[in-house]
Amino acid sequence: MIAIGTLPAGDPVPSVRELARELRVNPATVSRAYQRLTEAGVLIVRRGEGTFVSQNGPSMRKTERRQALREGAGRYASLAITSGASLEEALRELEAAFRNLGNGPNEEEK
Repeated sequence: MIAIGTLPAGDPVPSVRELARELRVNPATVSRAYQRLTEAGVLIVRRGEGTFVSQNGPSMRKTERRQALREGAGRYASLAITSGASLEEALRELEAAFRNLGNGPNEEEK
């Protein structure tokens, strides 16, 4: 959400517990992710106020972006294969998710 601009600089991020509940993951997982994002300069912690999107978040270099996409694609492909999805079904779901996040073409643009 930060990368695509739906959570702009200066906005608060959900609490660890809130996000863990929403994503149905262990709060420790969210806490570690927040810690890494803080170390990377993406988030900033204001004592007594909460965690916010940094005003000067780092931009991802092309090679880093490609590596991150490759890793995520590998995880997604593995999930699709083990759940018995076809390539076409997996691509449809990926495209739908991309559109839902605001980065993909609308159905009319296809």
